[in-house]
Amino acid sequence: EDRNMVGKKKLALILSGLLVMTGLMSCSSNNSSEKGENATKASESTNEDGKTYTIGINQLVQHDALDASREGFIEGLKEKGFEEGKNLKINYQNAQGDMAIAKTISDQFVTSNVDLIFAIATSSLQASYNSTKDIPIVFTAVTDPIDAGVAKSWESSGTNVTGTSDMVSMEKQLELLTKLVPDIKTIGVIYNSSEANSLAQVQELKKEAEKKNIKVKEISVTTVNEINQNLTAALGEIDALYAPTDNTVASAYDLVGNICLSKNIPILCGEEAGVSKGGLCSSGIDYNKLGKEAGYKAAEILNGKSPSDIEITTLSDMTITINTDVVKKLNITVPDDINSKATKITGGVK
Repeated sequence: EDRNMVGKKKLALILSGLLVMTGLMSCSSNNSSEKGENATKASESTNEDGKTYTIGINQLVQHDALDASREGFIEGLKEKGFEEGKNLKINYQNAQGDMAIAKTISDQFVTSNVDLIFAIATSSLQASYNSTKDIPIVFTAVTDPIDAGVAKSWESSGTNVTGTSDMVSMEKQLELLTKLVPDIKTIGVIYNSSEANSLAQVQELKKEAEKKNIKVKEISVTTVNEINQNLTAALGEIDALYAPTDNTVASAYDLVGNICLSKNIPILCGEEAGVSKGGLCSSGIDYNKLGKEAGYKAAEILNGKSPSDIEITTLSDMTITINTDVVKKLNITVPDDINSKATKITGGVK
């Protein structure tokens, strides 16, 4: 009996031990499961908070001003916490001056469902807007977004578009030129007749030139290949040339500078890049700064704001730039009030 009793006690202890172990394993399994669920939730939360945004950049053509605006845009985003390689992916495409390519680029961005499109220059903006009315579009290097047909007003586009305009004061530009070259009777303007951006500037030039009794000679081109012939043919009729912020002309600033300087024709440029290639002067804007302002607007959109709630803006501060090599070649005397505040650069004179 004693042996039976001992055997029963041992069996009871073994069974009790098994029950305890089973309970512990069950608790351990539950804790492990809960930890797994929590880990998954934490992972999901991290992915949501640390989203990587994709921006498609549709740049019409490569030249100094547009390149500077793109660099400024990326800098502006970085200042606001959106940095490539961290929480930002940038798909940069260049249309090489071809509107059809710009439209293809836009369509590809829509298909890949980018978070935002950055359009550099009017034709790229129009192509992007024609591709989507839903994906936010931020632009820069566009003179008049209303004339371009993408916005209803500067205060609120009423569309999926906002950005920064490179519109500059034609009055101030002509004022600068006539102080440096007072005896101008006729000014030529070379531009691509298919760029809405340029047409707006030509109309503004005509208005301001009339106030100063200066005639305007239009020199229109459709491609870079027409610049040499069309500009050369007009040199005998003009006392100076205005080179607006036109993408076709900008991609051939060297050629324009060489042609005009060969006949001692001073060039007033819409931007500093033209001055460095043989232009006399510019009362224009800093395209890097213009792009940076556009980057700030893009950051607002990525943070949840609607493009139509963000005002389209211009840069108020103008930068006077003078090419001292051209000043010497053309034997021009720069007034002290201009000389004291102008940025001096060289280049373009052979």
